[in-house]
Amino acid sequence: MLKIALILLGAGDSSRFRDSTQESLCNHTKNVTKLPKKQWIRIGAIPLWLKVAIDLHNVYPFSQSILTAKGNEIPYMHKYLDSYALDYKLIEGGASRQESLQNAINALNADVDFVLVHDIARCLVSEALCQRILKEVGNYDCVVPYLSLCDTIAYQENDGLQYLKRDSLKIIQTPQLSRLSILKPALDKGDFTDESSAISAHGGQIGFVLGDKEAKKLTFLEDLEGMRLQSPSRKTLIGLGSDIHALDKGDGIILGGIPIPCPFKLIAHSDGDVCLHALCDAILGAIGAGDIGEWFPDNDDNYKGADSKELLQTIVSFSTEVGYAILQTDITIFAQKPKIAPYKSAIEKNIAKILGIPSFKVNLKATTTEKLGFIGREEGILAQANVVLEYFNWKRLQKGLFHENFNH
Repeated sequence: MLKIALILLGAGDSSRFRDSTQESLCNHTKNVTKLPKKQWIRIGAIPLWLKVAIDLHNVYPFSQSILTAKGNEIPYMHKYLDSYALDYKLIEGGASRQESLQNAINALNADVDFVLVHDIARCLVSEALCQRILKEVGNYDCVVPYLSLCDTIAYQENDGLQYLKRDSLKIIQTPQLSRLSILKPALDKGDFTDESSAISAHGGQIGFVLGDKEAKKLTFLEDLEGMRLQSPSRKTLIGLGSDIHALDKGDGIILGGIPIPCPFKLIAHSDGDVCLHALCDAILGAIGAGDIGEWFPDNDDNYKGADSKELLQTIVSFSTEVGYAILQTDITIFAQKPKIAPYKSAIEKNIAKILGIPSFKVNLKATTTEKLGFIGREEGILAQANVVLEYFNWKRLQKGLFHENFNH
C-alpha cells in the first residue's frame, strides 16, 4: 500500500494580509489597526491553522503529518495540538514557501511515497476535493485541483494586446498530491510557487481534477468577506502578572519605562522594571504563552541590562500576531519609596503607547505597605498587573465596519 504523508504550510509572515491597514478615529487622532497573521485569526476560539489541521487530519489516515511554522510560535502551537490530540510534527519554516516545503520534506520518513501539500491560507478545502485528489494516487506524478476561467483574458505586449484562449487556462489550487521521488529533486532546480510547476519543469506528469470555488486563497484582508467561516469567540480573556525586585543603594529606578530619580536601584538582570515585567506576565498568562522567564531567561547575556520596553513590545507583538487584541490594563505598584504619584501620568501614557490602546484604558495605582514587611523596610518593590484581551474580531469586516479600530 502506498504511503501518503501530509504537509501543511503555515510559516508565512502574512505580510500582504497584515499590510491591509485600516484607519480609524480615536481621541481625534488617526490610528492604524494592527492585524494578526492570517493563520492566527480565530474561528470560534481556535486559530485558522488549527481548523485546517483538523479538517485535513480527518480526510485520510496519513502515514505522517507535518506542519510548518515560525520558530517562536512552535511551543505555543504544541499546546493547541495537544489539546486536540493531533499528531502533527512541527517544523520550522523558511523565508519562502519553497524553503518551508523543503524543510518539511527533509523531515519525512524514508518510506513515504506521496505527499499531499496544502497551504493554510486556502482554509475552506472540502473533504470531497481531497478525496478527488487522493483517488488519483499513483496515476500521475502530481495531481492538481483546478478551476476554469469564464472571463476573457488579455495581456499587454509592445505591439498591442494579446488574448489568451481561456479554454486552455487553469486556476491552480491546493492541496496537491505529489510523488516524493520526483518532487524532492525538482525543487532543487529553481524557485517555484507550487509543486506542480516544479514537477512539470522536471518533466513529471501532471494530472488534473476539478477544484472547488469555495477553496479560495486568503491573501488580503478583504478576502474574508464572503468566506463561510465561524465568527471569532466574543469571550474576553484576563491575565494576572506580578514581579518583585530587591532594592540597593543607587541613583534611580525605572518603572513603566520611565526613569525615576532616587537614592535606590533595582537589582536585576535586565533594567529591573517590575511594572513592565508584571505586565509581560499578565499578557502571557491571558494567552497561555508561558512567562517572562521562559521568553527572556535571566541567565542569557543577551538580556543583561535589557530595556524592558523592548521586552514588552516583543510580547505585545506576539499577542497581536497570534490573534489577540489588548483592551485594557490595571497595574498596582507596592513601594514604600520613592513616591510614584508624580510619574503616574507619564507611566500610563508610555504603557498605552506600547500596548497600542488609549491612555484611558491604562490605570496605574501606587501604594505603600505602611512600613510593614520587606516593602515597608524599603528592601524591594512589587508590581501586580491585570490585563483584559479579546480575540481579534475580523467578523466586523463582513458587517462593513472597516472604520472601526478593534483594539479600541
